[in-house]
Parts: sequence; structure tokens; C-alpha cells
Amino acid sequence: MHPEAHLAPYAVHSETARGRRHAETSHASRSQFQRDRDRIIHCSAFRRLEYKTQVFLNHEGDMFRTRLTHSLEVAQVGRSMARNLRLNEDLVEALALAHDLGHTPFGHVGQDVLNECMQDHGGFEHNLQSLRVVDELEEHYGAFDGLNLMFDTREGILKHCSLANAKLLGPVAQRFIDRSQPSLEAQLTNLADEIAYNSHDIDDGLRSGLITIAQLEEVDFFARRWHDVQKAYPGLSGRRAIYETLRRLITVLADDLIETSSVLLAEAAPADTDAVRASGPLIRFSDPMRKDATELKRFLRANLYRHFKVNRMRVKASRIVRELFDAFMAEPVLLPPDYQVGSGNAVGHPSRQARKIADYIAGMTDRYAIREHRRIFSLDDL
Repeated sequence: MHPEAHLAPYAVHSETARGRRHAETSHASRSQFQRDRDRIIHCSAFRRLEYKTQVFLNHEGDMFRTRLTHSLEVAQVGRSMARNLRLNEDLVEALALAHDLGHTPFGHVGQDVLNECMQDHGGFEHNLQSLRVVDELEEHYGAFDGLNLMFDTREGILKHCSLANAKLLGPVAQRFIDRSQPSLEAQLTNLADEIAYNSHDIDDGLRSGLITIAQLEEVDFFARRWHDVQKAYPGLSGRRAIYETLRRLITVLADDLIETSSVLLAEAAPADTDAVRASGPLIRFSDPMRKDATELKRFLRANLYRHFKVNRMRVKASRIVRELFDAFMAEPVLLPPDYQVGSGNAVGHPSRQARKIADYIAGMTDRYAIREHRRIFSLDDL
């Protein structure tokens, strides 16, 4: 049986997809999106996710999530839901594994600061950087730059994109201009991302001691799952109780998405992916579940992401990124040769040099950025 024979007509099929920028012969034993997934797993940027932050800096503890473990969790949640909806699991997995490839060190603070530094040079968007990684920066093939991924994979990586950048990118970003929808697989991966980070940020927040069960019990959505566990397993406590609660939280979110989306798809009955693009969002939570998920996100934003200890990390990380960028712009000779525009051109092309610097910093892991900052600014390293 063909590996995509079970897919619904509105799912993305390899045989009818828009293909690659550079033509390649098909592979006998793998679908096009299996090949994309494999290329992503073997690329350098994917390996570096092991040492890039989610919420806590990489050196703060081995048990906290990193961008790599987060991406794997998104892939697991996404594949499970895609299978139930008869969508292309391999495309969902590829999108899940690639969606953070362009993320900076130090989580969102690194992205925000780098965007500020790049304001006079086109700005910085981590989704756009992920596309840049797979289209240009990875160097694996003799015939082309990047990984030469399928159109639907490249398009799905762009979860967000400014209108100005969309106009520069061409077809892969056309949906942001037309206000049309991406594939169902891209819609699903976006929500799998949300399910994964809400649940594991609770886990990491509890493990760190920055939030408590008592605080979380004030969030009705979490409290209902927690009390269900206490009823089913009287006296259960510690990590077992937390894992049981988070397992139920993930399950109820995923089940609601599958049920709600199944109804929407049955009502809309899109004949193919073109019909999907012309419709409204067809993969989503029910209104009550969206309200619950939003309440949980607000709690995490107020009590974890803005905790004073996390803020201290943000300030330190901000300083590292900003000072590295400023130092490299002032003295490009501090950069590795591959990231120097060239002594004769740098003065005349500051934006080209700035983009190279952004590529260099965005590709850093947390600990590499800390070491690079120390090498440049610490007199002890003379």
C-alpha cells in the first residue's frame, strides 16, 4: 500500500504537492515529506536545539526542556492528532521538528533583542530565520544551498511573517498577503506546539520551584485535572501526581481539537488543499477549550515567564546578545571569516554585515553565546 493511501482528500499528498525549488528524482522507499523530515533531523541547526533554551537557561539544569526536547514533544502530539484526522503525519512531523530551527539562544528574549538590533537592517523574526536556515544556511548538498524542502514544509515553517517580509519572499509567504490559510497540517502543528509548551512549561515551572501546585489550583482548567487525579489515586503526590495531571491535560486538549476539527471538516467538506486554503481555519479547539487554554497561558505568563528570577535571566541574556551584536558591527574582524562580509564591502553594505551577524548569533547555543561573550569582553581570557 502507498504510504499516503489512507490520507483524506484535503490532506497534503506528495504526488500533488507543489514540489521543491530544485527538481530532484523521487525516492523509491520514502515519501517526499519523509525525506523532508529526515533532512531536518540530520541538519546542523537541529542538533544545536539540544542546547537552546525554552524557559530556563541550558546550564540551569539538565532536566529542563530545551528547544530539541520541545520539538520532539510537538512532533509526538502532532502525529497522534494527524493520524486521527487522516492528515499527513510525515509533514506534521517535519514541521514540528523544523519550527524552531531559527530560534536564537536564550528563548524569546534573544529573539526580541536581536530584532531590536536589526531594526535598521530588516528586523529579525525567528520563523523567517527558520526558513532561512532550511533554504540557505544549511550546507549539505553540492547542487544547492539549504535542504531543498517541499513547498508545504517551507510554507508551514512560517507560522508568523510580517507583511513587508512576505512581499519579499514570494509564493512561500503569499498566504500572509492573501489572508488565506496554510495546509491543515500546518494549522495542526501550530496548535500541537501550544499543547506541548503549555504542559511542559508547567512541569518545568514546578520542578524549578518558581510556581506551585497551590497557585495552579487557582486555574480551573488545571484544578479539574489535578482533582481528578487525587480522586483516582488518593494520597498520590510528587512527580507521579504531576505527570498524571499533565498527561490528562494533554489528552483533553488533543481530544477536543480532534473532535472540534472533525466536525468542522465534515461541515466544510473541502475537496482538496486548494479548498482548505480558501476556507477559514478548520483545525482548532472548541470555544470552551480555547477559553481554558487561554486562562492557562495567562497564568504562566504572569507567574512563570515574568517571575523575578526569570526576569534576571532575561536581563543577563539581553545584555549578552546586544553586546555581541554591537561588538561585531563595530569590529567585524571579531567574527569568524565565514561571517565577515569583507573589509572592502562591509563599510558600504552594513545591512549585509548585520544579517551575517544575526545569522551567527541566532545559530548560537546558550552556552556558546555565554562563552563567546566572555572571550570578547573578559580580560581574564587574554
